[in-house]
Amino acid sequence: MYDLIIIGGSAVGCSAAIYAARRGLNFKVVTDDIGGEVALSGQVNNWPGILDIQGYELAQQFYAHAKSYGVVFDQGWQVTAIRPEKKRFAVTAKNAVDEVKTYEAKTVIIGSGIHPRHLNIPGEKELYHKGVTYCTVCDGPLFKNKVTATIGAGNSALESGLMMATLAKKVYVLTKFPNTANTQGGFPKGEKILIDKLKAMSNVEIIYEVATTKIIGTTKVEGLVYADAKGKPRELVADATMVHIGMTPNSQFAGILKKNNQAEIIVDNRCRTSVPGIFAAGDVTDIPYKQIGIAAGQGIVAALAAIEYTNRWTE
Repeated sequence: MYDLIIIGGSAVGCSAAIYAARRGLNFKVVTDDIGGEVALSGQVNNWPGILDIQGYELAQQFYAHAKSYGVVFDQGWQVTAIRPEKKRFAVTAKNAVDEVKTYEAKTVIIGSGIHPRHLNIPGEKELYHKGVTYCTVCDGPLFKNKVTATIGAGNSALESGLMMATLAKKVYVLTKFPNTANTQGGFPKGEKILIDKLKAMSNVEIIYEVATTKIIGTTKVEGLVYADAKGKPRELVADATMVHIGMTPNSQFAGILKKNNQAEIIVDNRCRTSVPGIFAAGDVTDIPYKQIGIAAGQGIVAALAAIEYTNRWTE
């Protein structure tokens, strides 16, 4: 039996692992991948001590730091369930070929993060990886000198538009909000510095108050259909569609825990969940801000709380 199982190999998981390793706990990190959404980020300019770094590189630094303490990562395993068994927990995971593995531990930290929300419109699923992408950093370079469309109104959409403006011939950015002061010019949750940069790009056209209704194409993306501010359908020709409309928590395996209406795991200021012995941290929880620095800090809080729990654990 392990002292601790950490679910997730990104900012939360690596931070928690470093602290758990330094305290000498017997534990493993169980994760589908390394880095999560951090690895899919573009430039990161707000990580203290590093002025400018790519998200993938930062994620690899997290991983290398944890590995330097001898942390064992069971990579390629997706957790499917957590079951309480007397005073311990059974964590079940499966891999890509549907092999199943179960870990037994005194305590669990969930740092499984989030995944991109989908539009759920015709053509989206059919043309995924054929011009439809949820990761501009990953797929954007494939559309150099092409015409692209980014859908969204937050920082990830702004970053997508900015990245494509340096690569594509023409970039459309579609936001559902009007271009008013109350909405920060169509991007109410965006950072002003990113909004100003995007609007200054000569090859970027922002289309306001729209709802995308269909992605067009047979073997690849050829364009999209949207309803304008008056509800009139309009068609846009594009070689790629970058979807950045928010995220969904990876909490589906945690059915025994209390969640809010957004499926975020509810935690207190020590990252404790509704089940004693299970802790959760980072973007999968109901914390109000989703930031790499906050996730890393919460991972540390969860680790210290879990260590305290194991110190008091008895059969």
